[in-house]
Amino acid sequence: MLVPQSEQTKHNKSQRLESQRKEIDDTLATFALSPTQLQEVKAKMRVELERGLKKDSHPTASVKMLPTYVYRTPDGTERGKYLALDLGGTNFRVLVVKIRTGMRNSVRMYNKIYAIPLEIMQGTGEELFDLIVQCISDFLDYMGMKNTRLPLGFTFSFPCNQTEVTSIGDLVSWTKGFKATDCEGYDVVDMLREAIKRRNEFDLDIVAIVNDTVGTMMTCAYEDPKCQIGLIAGTGSNVCYMEEMNNIEFVEGDEGQMCVNTEWGGFGENDNTEDIRTRYDREVDGGSLNPGKQRFEKMTSGMYLGEIVRQILIDLTKRGLLFRGRITERLKTKGIFETKFLSQIESDRLALLQVRSILQSLGLDSTCDDSIIVKEVCGAVSRRAAQLCGAGMAAVVDKIRENRGLDHLEITVGVDGTLYKLHPHFSTILKDTVRELAPNCKVDFILSEDGSGKGAALITAVQKRPFIQKHFKILPTPNLNSTVYSTACTEMENGLGRDTNPTATVKMLPTFVRSIPDGSEKGDFIALDLGGSNFRILRVKVSHEKKQTVQMENQIYETPEDIIQGSGSRLFDHVAECLGDFMEKQKIKDKKLPMGFTFSFPCAHSKLDEAVLLTWTKRFKASGVEGMDVVKLLNKAIKKHIMAVVNDTVGTMMTCGFDDQRCEVGIIIGTGTNACYMEELRHIDMVEGDEGRMCINTEWGAFGDDGTLEDIRTEFDREIDRGSLNPGKQLFEKMVSGMYMGELVRLILVKMAKEGLLFEGRITPELLTKGTFETKHVSAIEKSKEGLTKAKEILTRLGVEPSEDDCIAVQHVCTIVSFRSANLIAATLGAILTRVKDNKNSPRLRTTVGIDGSLYKMHPQYARRLHKTVRRLVPESDVRFLLSESGSGKGAAMVTAWASRLEVCGAVSRRAAQLCGAGMAAVVDKIRENRGLDHLDITVGVDGTLYKLHPQ
Repeated sequence: MLVPQSEQTKHNKSQRLESQRKEIDDTLATFALSPTQLQEVKAKMRVELERGLKKDSHPTASVKMLPTYVYRTPDGTERGKYLALDLGGTNFRVLVVKIRTGMRNSVRMYNKIYAIPLEIMQGTGEELFDLIVQCISDFLDYMGMKNTRLPLGFTFSFPCNQTEVTSIGDLVSWTKGFKATDCEGYDVVDMLREAIKRRNEFDLDIVAIVNDTVGTMMTCAYEDPKCQIGLIAGTGSNVCYMEEMNNIEFVEGDEGQMCVNTEWGGFGENDNTEDIRTRYDREVDGGSLNPGKQRFEKMTSGMYLGEIVRQILIDLTKRGLLFRGRITERLKTKGIFETKFLSQIESDRLALLQVRSILQSLGLDSTCDDSIIVKEVCGAVSRRAAQLCGAGMAAVVDKIRENRGLDHLEITVGVDGTLYKLHPHFSTILKDTVRELAPNCKVDFILSEDGSGKGAALITAVQKRPFIQKHFKILPTPNLNSTVYSTACTEMENGLGRDTNPTATVKMLPTFVRSIPDGSEKGDFIALDLGGSNFRILRVKVSHEKKQTVQMENQIYETPEDIIQGSGSRLFDHVAECLGDFMEKQKIKDKKLPMGFTFSFPCAHSKLDEAVLLTWTKRFKASGVEGMDVVKLLNKAIKKHIMAVVNDTVGTMMTCGFDDQRCEVGIIIGTGTNACYMEELRHIDMVEGDEGRMCINTEWGAFGDDGTLEDIRTEFDREIDRGSLNPGKQLFEKMVSGMYMGELVRLILVKMAKEGLLFEGRITPELLTKGTFETKHVSAIEKSKEGLTKAKEILTRLGVEPSEDDCIAVQHVCTIVSFRSANLIAATLGAILTRVKDNKNSPRLRTTVGIDGSLYKMHPQYARRLHKTVRRLVPESDVRFLLSESGSGKGAAMVTAWASRLEVCGAVSRRAAQLCGAGMAAVVDKIRENRGLDHLDITVGVDGTLYKLHPQ
């Protein structure tokens, strides 16, 4: 049966349209992402986030995770007047931002916008920064502020490696159409300062430099404290968020948070998005200024979406599917189809005639069908962009939730960018995607109405607020830790040398303790322990029945302040009285027990039971003792023979060595601080002999007394030193030990209150009183759960009525003071461990460090911080940290047991030598008389292990 011609024509046309429709649908299907594909994008983004944070994988990660050194978001207490710059696209903005005291939503801004011509964007770096400075000059004239030196915040929206918030570091690469020469790899702040110098009209106090994502987050966080993520969805695409410090491996410190600029626009540079990239993405990438770079940004940002649409339209037109197959010169022009046209065309309120009108303005003669297709193309491209951003955001919020160990997270994202603001569907698709891919996160999005310039001003205000950052160099960088470590290594070497010891600050005193316990010790001993305001006496029984056991009984006696700073005879008489009381209570007054003495002050030993006090520390100032043998003074007072005198670090090492014979380092981190370790005798120039080992008491508390630590000492350290009993001495100990830590915190709080940064400027008499803020308060305040409650209690007792923000600030002060202490101790301990490792000539050190001291024991975070930094400084080591539960008194008993055995052995060997000597005298006298001589010169040939090996 023949079909009429008209119907055949209709049928053919229908088939042709159906075929064309299928081609269009197939083309746009390459932009459609399934739920599975979106989950894969999320998973891959998460992997890259983690890789960017790891020290080893960071160099090759496509998502760079750049640290910003912004540690906190605004809390509403910011105030002042600031200058802000905002450079991130074709427009450059200069602002003055005024923030009123303590009130949110109290920011006034004045700004001017300046265009950056294309020839400048792609010219030289000098031309670009000269134009920036010219714009600043014009704005300052406009505001009448040419002679006002305001703090400056600079929003610089390109990937940079920062080393601190006041330094942008090196520009990694230009993005968003910028290509100014001689900038990549150079410090942007330096270039800005040089341009200001060239103009020579004004000066700027550059306080903070941030990425636009960070500025956006800070702007929105001022309105919503839950905002801890910043998103830019405009010309470029990027995200920042508050990451846990302990996850950022290439930045020093593991306490608190830091904002990380993900630079997620580079996602895909390692080809892990190839499965979702289309031929059009590759054409856009190939024709860009940076082929192969910023691939994710080229699929999601406003700078490229219009160009992707143009490439699709050209392809569909070539295939006769659009514009009757006619490609106009306008359509061939790169950049002619701007992203704003996507937003207009996709508007639900726009009729097809208006879409056609937009196309005609671009020189595209379209039909209604063409308008429908163009609208579908725009929708496919923008929908994919929003979904990809949503998948990336889902990876970020899920990471934050897991960081915090939460089943459910509520968080706010601050957003800026024309794509998010102006596109009719982008924000909705983005939010829906996040909701589907991160169901355990409730994510709110808040629009930044004031741009990232306001955020730069707020960061400047935040940086000005915690003035600790400026005055207190507490958080050492890896370089600073390494510097302290290497300086300590040098000082230890100097302390061991005969020629260099007199001028060395680390005295490296020989203790004449030649071995750690070996399990053969036994007996009944008395141990005295003097090192602070409490004097302890112990009776230590070491027995060998089935296995070696230690029984201890002890009594603590207070040493009054008038005795601590009185005369030496009164001090040792007090020790004798306490000993008499103890022996009477123990019913051993008539027993003659071996006695050891833990004396925790720097002494020069000539043998185990001779110790000349070099200098008092820890508030002791008893007269007539420095330069004297403390063993003689004590023996005179108690009429008993002290067999061994040891430092508390030595006692700690011996105590822990009794439990673990690998222990060869002892360290005290309490009221004072010190360390000892087993050194090769051949390296100790001040002691005869080169066989075996001897324990060295480093006396590292004096480290820095020669000025080597001046770069890291602060005004507060100097104030504490001036008010101490020994100004200019024990400077390292005054920076790290428990005796001074609370006072350091108190001085900082007073200064902050005086500057109006705490307690609304109120300073109470209690807060001004020396010693009212104790180190135990630091430990209590830093506890994770009840710390803020404790802070409020302690501050209330000091007469202060703290706000919640005050308590948070005080907790932060405590954290950075204790963190510095742990870092500095770790650096010096690292020097000791490296020396022990080198002495053994072993590729990997396996050893145990015995530790005692209230700061190490009681502070909730101290031990973890110390261990982590030691591992970083001495990576080729397995170090066990063993806590001394019994104090250093048990160690003194171990040394006494060793000395007792030595004394018995000495008596036997001495008698043997004397008897041999008497016999030899008879022989040589007989030979002299045989020869009738008044004087005989003769040689005796000797052999035998006793003569050869016995030291005496």
